[in-house]
Amino acid sequence: MSRLAELKIGESLKEIQLDPVDRITLIKYAGASGDYNPIHTIDEEAKKAGLPGIIAHGMWTMGNLAKLFTDFYEEGFIQDYTIRFKGMVFLNDVVTLQAELAEENENNLRFLVRAVNQNGNEVIKGDVLYQLYAS
Repeated sequence: MSRLAELKIGESLKEIQLDPVDRITLIKYAGASGDYNPIHTIDEEAKKAGLPGIIAHGMWTMGNLAKLFTDFYEEGFIQDYTIRFKGMVFLNDVVTLQAELAEENENNLRFLVRAVNQNGNEVIKGDVLYQLYAS
């Protein structure tokens, strides 16, 4: 039996705490994603947009949530991924990624996922449907 298959409803995967968000990470992500909106890299532009400073790309935060499942890719794959943006991630924020098993139906596991900042505020929440390989 796989480690994911052994989880019981209500149990969580090991949390992952990301390094503090830094400008160079956001610049690299802008280049990789093609999202060059200056609110993610230039303080003055973020302030013109009414923000206190630059913010991380929402998709950067969402993409990081997939790290929760990296150790389990030999057991299956993410079949579906739905999220809702709940808050902004700012420079120097420390984001923690979390996943809790909510449902299990044969080889399909549905996880509630979320990312919270250092103050415990949700910045993203959603669902991941993980498909275990048939055994």
